[in-house]
Amino acid sequence: MNSNKRKAFVSALASPLIGLLGPAVLAAEALPGEAARLRVKLLAPTEAAPRIDGHLDEAIWAQVPPHDGFYQYEPADNQVAPSELRTTVQVLADRDALIIGVRAWDKPEQIHGVLTRRDQVYRDQDFISVWLDPTGRGGAAQFIRVGVAGSLADGLYRADEDKNDFGPDFPIEAAVQRLSDGYSMEIRWPLASLRYPYVDGAPWRITVARSIPHADGMLLLSAPLTKDDLNLLSRQQQMEGLDELLGEVRDRSFLSVRPELTLRQRRSREARDSKASLGADIHWRPRADWVFNATLNPDFSQVELDVPTSSGASRIALSLPEKRAFFLESADVLGLPLPAFYSRTITDPRWGARATWRGANADATVLSVNDDQGGTLLRGSPYLTEEWRQTRVSQASLVRARWHGQLASWGLLASARDYGEGRQNRAVGLDGQWRGALGEGGQGQLRWTMLRSDNTAGFDEDGNPWRSPRREGSYLSAKADYRSADWIHEIDWQWIGPGFVHDNGFVAQSGVRNTEWKITRRLGDPSLVLAGSTLSLYDLEATLALFDSRTLADPTHQIPGGEVVERRFQPGISLWAARRTNLWLDLGLDQRRARPYGRLHEIPAVHLGFESAPWPWLASISGEFTVGRRLDDEADRVGRGGNGWLEAQLRFPLRGGWSLESDHRWSRAWVRDPAGQPAYIESSWRWLAVLHLSPRDSLRWIAQNTLLEHRADVRADIEPWAERERHRSLLYRHSWGHGRSWSAGWVRERAPGRESRELTVKLQWEL
Repeated sequence: MNSNKRKAFVSALASPLIGLLGPAVLAAEALPGEAARLRVKLLAPTEAAPRIDGHLDEAIWAQVPPHDGFYQYEPADNQVAPSELRTTVQVLADRDALIIGVRAWDKPEQIHGVLTRRDQVYRDQDFISVWLDPTGRGGAAQFIRVGVAGSLADGLYRADEDKNDFGPDFPIEAAVQRLSDGYSMEIRWPLASLRYPYVDGAPWRITVARSIPHADGMLLLSAPLTKDDLNLLSRQQQMEGLDELLGEVRDRSFLSVRPELTLRQRRSREARDSKASLGADIHWRPRADWVFNATLNPDFSQVELDVPTSSGASRIALSLPEKRAFFLESADVLGLPLPAFYSRTITDPRWGARATWRGANADATVLSVNDDQGGTLLRGSPYLTEEWRQTRVSQASLVRARWHGQLASWGLLASARDYGEGRQNRAVGLDGQWRGALGEGGQGQLRWTMLRSDNTAGFDEDGNPWRSPRREGSYLSAKADYRSADWIHEIDWQWIGPGFVHDNGFVAQSGVRNTEWKITRRLGDPSLVLAGSTLSLYDLEATLALFDSRTLADPTHQIPGGEVVERRFQPGISLWAARRTNLWLDLGLDQRRARPYGRLHEIPAVHLGFESAPWPWLASISGEFTVGRRLDDEADRVGRGGNGWLEAQLRFPLRGGWSLESDHRWSRAWVRDPAGQPAYIESSWRWLAVLHLSPRDSLRWIAQNTLLEHRADVRADIEPWAERERHRSLLYRHSWGHGRSWSAGWVRERAPGRESRELTVKLQWEL
């Protein structure tokens, strides 16, 4: 390696550390430049808004300046869109909504789209997506996707995590028209569903995307984003012409009351009962910067069943995504890691209330929920996540506030869980974020969190709740990301004190110090010669993942300090090819310990993963597999084994405008004993099918089996045990507008010691 290359290599490695240790000493540089601005046409009081039918032939559209500067982002970035796939976008606005018109040119026989359930519009379909940031800060955006068949997906995108959350639903109205040379689309986005400051807010920003599956999964953006950018909001377009409108409508009040009536008949081995319950969701936006929402006696029985996840013989709990609408309102204001807030800890709320405020340079939210008994509380330790049943009603409360600068933000959090009789769990803390340019062509981001907890809500040896002696603990974390044309670095450090307990957060482990560093070298777009033919690759990366987890001294539970819990050393390679295909292979030279003072086991293994979208009917197929030496934590023994999962999403258009979604998932984990016999087995199978009879009518079927089994082990003093669960459910739903639907469902469940059948009819309407 010559001197210049050595300097560049050292600089690339050092940049994220400089960002982690001393961002304040760096010269403040603005984020990358933005795309050409998008001009919005305001409708005069005498002008009628166009009808949302997908046609762009009304006279008003001729007065709206079109934006046609689209750029490739995938599979190859930083290229102008092909002329034969020209796309234009126009935006109108009146006192009630933004109206977005899109014209997309293409060969009609190559356009693909089928009806899907909400939030299932993926890259196997032709669609138009809009990311809208009404705060103008680049930290989060509300987004919508509209497929050419008329299906919708929407939610919230968080830039710091670079992730989409499909939980929130907005009252979007959209229509699509197929044309002889492509398609046209109209989208109506009500201002009542947008969250923005009352005064002095930054200009709104927007990005419009177009998915074109037949062109090798091409994704076009209205802004020249590259894969070197930290997130999708780095180069959004600024919207012009909205100031006058926002000044007029910022004082308008919007109120939505959505009652729901649920009738349920349940039959089990022990009893048979019928029940009727009435609940309601309330949303009130008195003006632009405030929103209040409440839920009364909500019924979550028809929220889609969680997909089974495999722990791979580990005794550390895994987190699950939130799907309940009440907890997803203004989720970007929380913007916290899982240890700070995890809404799945609230199981069955009797009622909940929340208020959120957004200013030009600050925002805040207050949440309080009364949770009924029956949920599960998680308490972490270095080697085990203990689960305790919540036998009392609890009150979960949270206060969150943030202040925003051009490149940095600061926040505070106060959280409490009150179980009565002096049993309380509380936490307070600070957090911050910084992002900006680092060096030549590089971008960096730093996030940190500090929390302090005190707890008097304990459990005795029999699992009964009691007021325990007060114990305090701390949680510290810092995460740094760095990206350039050649390098990607991710550094994550956590310090979770032995006494840290936070029942409103997700704390699967405590009493540990974790350090993780992933280094990625981007090798460009080479080609491989296989069997005499050349395979074009869009990107090739070499990776090295390092992880070290050690215990912190805990005299209370007799755990020594500095004991290695887990080490990972995983060199690997990944590549991107045609049909949105991604392959990765890692060699795991890892170590793990199952219990205090136990042996540190060598667990070498090979990790393989892939994802692809090969054909229109096979929208996606993906999987991850590990084979090698695996640790059975319960027996504290290593054996041959592995774990893996495989998913396939199938989409079929049917006659008469019908369509069928058929999603499948299989997973399995196993460890063999020294004799070669299976000692631990964990497997699951899930089939979800949705028959769409029309855009308003659907029939959903879920079949799911899970099995956890451990064979007897005399040496480890383990009695044999097995847990088998089966779920079958059928749900018919008819909707006639946002927030208006009725549904009827049937569920049958079997688990150890219980079996039940349930019939449910639910009516939801919006006043």
